[in-house]
Amino acid sequence: MRWVIHGEGEVWTNRWLSVRRLDVEQPDGERLEYHAVRMKDIAAAVVTRDEQVLLMWRHRFLTDTWAWEIPMGIIEPGESPEAAAARELEEETGWRADGLTELIQSEPAAGIMDSRHFVYRTTNVRYAGPPTEHNESDRIEWIPLSKIPTMITRHEIVSGITLIGLQQLLLLERT
Repeated sequence: MRWVIHGEGEVWTNRWLSVRRLDVEQPDGERLEYHAVRMKDIAAAVVTRDEQVLLMWRHRFLTDTWAWEIPMGIIEPGESPEAAAARELEEETGWRADGLTELIQSEPAAGIMDSRHFVYRTTNVRYAGPPTEHNESDRIEWIPLSKIPTMITRHEIVSGITLIGLQQLLLLERT
């Protein structure tokens, strides 16, 4: 069953997202006003070495919470998801990837938002220097992969893109 968009207008926008008002027709023929967020795509990197994963301890002011996250950020115009993941990794942690492979892709809220999340993995990194993004995290640490399930259970990892990336990694490690 497919919904049809007959029209779309901007309610509010900035450089990262746009709130939209849509004129949609449902499969049963009923037309209604629908609101959605059009947001830039996000790229992230899961970095592992020696049975450890590189994580950042961050404060998210909107939810006023602290948690561990993988490096991530918006894909810039003309940039590939893979290049964005590599750039964000280096800017936020100071570690440079020598090659990334796709780990998983998700659409975290496809009913209301069109942003796609691309998660890449690398096992080959070298330290390039201190992070250039100084407002991203308080700590950057290598955490044993064996601790990740317990950290998720204790809500020390709550970011959707981080959860999906780490859980996919753990699934692949089991097979």
